[in-house]
Amino acid sequence: MTCTTLLAPPAPCPAASALDARAVRGLDEAALVRAAQAGDRRALDQLLRRVEPVITNVCRRIAGNEADAMDATQQALLAVVRGLPRFDGRSRLSTWTYRVATNACLDELRRRRRRPIVGLPELDGAVVEPTDPAREVGAAVADRLLVDDVLAALPEAYRSTVVLRELCNLEYPEIAEVLGVPVGTVRSRLARGRACVVDELARRADPALDLPLAG
Repeated sequence: MTCTTLLAPPAPCPAASALDARAVRGLDEAALVRAAQAGDRRALDQLLRRVEPVITNVCRRIAGNEADAMDATQQALLAVVRGLPRFDGRSRLSTWTYRVATNACLDELRRRRRRPIVGLPELDGAVVEPTDPAREVGAAVADRLLVDDVLAALPEAYRSTVVLRELCNLEYPEIAEVLGVPVGTVRSRLARGRACVVDELARRADPALDLPLAG
């Protein structure tokens, strides 16, 4: 699915040709939003191109599998198109985009009636040597696929909080705004989520450890 595909259904807008492609690419975020809200289709297309990688990354990490992530990404991009006229700039565009992506992911998971994953899939060909556990944990953290597996094992509330903080670098108030929860809840979920990640990485570094994920 491409951004152009998303833009195909709407009826033509009188302001659609107001800016040429080069001018649109040179707009800053605020000007791009204003142009898109005014009906410039090139501006909307460029805006979607800018936010699509962010949305895809968030959806992939929160959804926990590629199929759900793709569906959630499509729904999130559609939600951006539909919701942009109501975006008033009181929050940053990035914060609003994270909220749209997170909600799309959680809606997709609820729609599929998915339950929290209680087991983690084994990595093909992964062999853990009996060496220094600290070094093994460090290597595991650097392994993107392993981190994705560990994130997929977290309960949804912890997973979304950890992703927004550790991978998207949002501040606590921003995460609270995205998730619609108090800052104290964000701190609690993040602490528990981090503990789950550390325990699981340690377990993978030393299979003799049998540390269940915190619920």
